[in-house]
Amino acid sequence: MMKLLLLALALGCAAAVPVEDGALLQEVCQPHSRPWQVYLWNTKGGWYGEKRCSGALINEWWVLTAWNCFVEPGHTMVSLGEHDLTVEEGTEQHILVARYVQHGPYARGHSHSLAMVKLAEPARFTQHVMPVALPTRCTQLHEKCLVSGWGSTVPGQGKPKLILKCETQRVIDDKMCQIAFPLYWIEHAFCAKTIISTDNCLSDQGSTVVCEGELQGLLWSGSSDVGLYTRLCLYLDWISDVMNTPDPTPEPVWTTTAAATTW
Repeated sequence: MMKLLLLALALGCAAAVPVEDGALLQEVCQPHSRPWQVYLWNTKGGWYGEKRCSGALINEWWVLTAWNCFVEPGHTMVSLGEHDLTVEEGTEQHILVARYVQHGPYARGHSHSLAMVKLAEPARFTQHVMPVALPTRCTQLHEKCLVSGWGSTVPGQGKPKLILKCETQRVIDDKMCQIAFPLYWIEHAFCAKTIISTDNCLSDQGSTVVCEGELQGLLWSGSSDVGLYTRLCLYLDWISDVMNTPDPTPEPVWTTTAAATTW
């Protein structure tokens, strides 16, 4: 067992590390085993194209992601059914963002890092694209959860990983969370830590935390092997309100002709 751990540490996050109960600490996810995981990216290219993050599909119309995920309706694409971002595998659905709703406020000391994205057309459910269940309870201390995302595996490197990765983490005490993130922690957040001491592999905003089949968190910030996550069990009413609010009426557009000016 010790040899396996040393080998995994030498290889970095690319290696899978088994624990006593057979769970995996870190590995490339089994392809399409997280059918709710979505990839958000900007279609403008350039500086905009560097603004990418993860999220979770919760029904055919809506995706949850982090507040500071850079989303621009009409120019941000949601890619579903992804695993390897470098190739088209025939499982993908690419849908533009039609609406973006951020939870407020987002400021030091009273932050809420959560946003909702409405798709321009409904996702088609397949074996590769399926929603994840919202939480029916909050996380428990020491609970083991699976985190997944395309974040960089190198500390300080922002370039996203090209293949979806999974990592087993365990929920830690709120006091330890406050120490790790003194400027950002509030009761609407929780922390989880990798089971062995390694650099956090999943640094992209909106990486998903799933515990016993329920979406419990989205990555807000990371520090070494500890991640700070939005505590989604406390946002269920807000999520429901956003989904039940009608889309805003488009602003009227002025058109000018030689004869007259009309709406």
